[in-house]
Amino acid sequence: MTRLSNAFPADRAALITFITAGDPSVEDTPAILDALVEGGADIIELGMPFTDPMADGPAIQAANIRSLTGGTKTADVLNIAKGFRARHPNVPLILMGYANPMTIRGADWFADACVSNGVDGVICVDIPVEEDDSLGDALRSNEIAVVRLATPTTDAARLPTILNNASGFLYYVSVAGITGLQQAAQASIEEAVNRLKSGTDLPVAVGFGVRTPDQAADIARVADGVVVGSAIVELVEKYGKDAYAPVRDYIASLASAIASAR
Repeated sequence: MTRLSNAFPADRAALITFITAGDPSVEDTPAILDALVEGGADIIELGMPFTDPMADGPAIQAANIRSLTGGTKTADVLNIAKGFRARHPNVPLILMGYANPMTIRGADWFADACVSNGVDGVICVDIPVEEDDSLGDALRSNEIAVVRLATPTTDAARLPTILNNASGFLYYVSVAGITGLQQAAQASIEEAVNRLKSGTDLPVAVGFGVRTPDQAADIARVADGVVVGSAIVELVEKYGKDAYAPVRDYIASLASAIASAR
C-alpha cells in the first residue's frame, strides 16, 4: 500500500481519476491511462466492466456495455493493469467494480491476481461491510487496500462499521444516487468531510458529479482527494481511439485547479 499512502500530498488534494477498462477497446485503454498520468492524475481507478453496474449513471453504464460488447474479459483487465504497472511504477492503481467478476473464481485467486499485476487497492461497490470476509480478508492478507464508501446517509452509528478494516482512503460519495448526474452543494460536502475526518485518519476523497476545474478546486480546499469519473468517460465516448489528447488536457485543467486551491 506504499504507493497509495504516498499519493496524497501534504500541501494539496490528490486527483483520483476513473475510466472503464476496455472502453473504447482493450487495445486503446493503455493510451488513455497514460493520458491520465500525463495530465497529472495521482491515483487511477480502473473500472472492471460488469453487466449490471447498478451504482453507475448513464455514462459509465454505456462504457460498460461498450467494453463488454467488445469482448473485454477479466484477463484483459488484469493485463491492462500489468502493463500500466510496468509503464508507471509509482502511480497507484485501483480496480473498481462489482463482486461477481472479483469473486467468481474465489477471493484468494483475485487477491493473488491483484498482487501479480501491480494493483494497489480494490473498491467493490456491492459487497456490504457485513460480508467483508467474502473478499476483504484475502485482499488485506496480500496488502491490497480495501477502499470503503461512505454516503450522505452514513450516520455516526454506521461509520465505525464502514471504517473497520478499511484502508487506502475513504471514498465519500457526495450524493445519494448514481454517478455523474448531479453534484452536492459545497456546504454539505464540507460538513460531511469534517465529520468523516473526525472519525478516521484515512484520507477522505470526494466524488460523484465533479466535472469542472472550479468544482474540483472547491472540493480540494476541504478534502484529501477529488474523484472524477463520468466526465472522463464521456470524453472517451466522444473521441474513441483519439481520446488521448482531450483526456490529457482535461485532466491537466483539473490538476492545475487542485494545485492552486489551497
